[in-house]
Amino acid sequence: MPRPVTPNGEDVVVEPLPPEALLDDFAPPLRAIAQRLREVVRTAVPDVAERVRPGWRLIGYDLSVGKRSVYFAWVWPQHEHVHLGFEHGWAMDDPGGLLHGTGITRRVRWLTFEPGDAIDADRCVALLHEAARVALMTRGERMLLHESRS
Repeated sequence: MPRPVTPNGEDVVVEPLPPEALLDDFAPPLRAIAQRLREVVRTAVPDVAERVRPGWRLIGYDLSVGKRSVYFAWVWPQHEHVHLGFEHGWAMDDPGGLLHGTGITRRVRWLTFEPGDAIDADRCVALLHEAARVALMTRGERMLLHESRS
């Protein structure tokens, strides 16, 4: 992909959008939910990399694996609620049946929080740990894991 340049050929430095700037577009109750979920993610996985995915308008989280990274979770504010989502949710152990998305998407699963909902940080942390564990597996390992539960 070519680097962005000005009309006279100079490189353009594109600064990443800070999560706070993304969240400024949302009502205070939704912003508060998203901020709390960001705290929960960083508590669960302290060395996670956080960055805004502007195309999706969400805050994504990556795990470092040697010289590469693996996308595993996100906080996605929308105008009526906020999702805490998991890239490989289909392969996650979800004994409480908390995750949404089965029958809607092939891979991703999520929790949804609306203003006034309590955020059970312990349950979110447990799901984030599971999401990280599954994301670090190979595709084949995830398939075997999923098949063993079917």
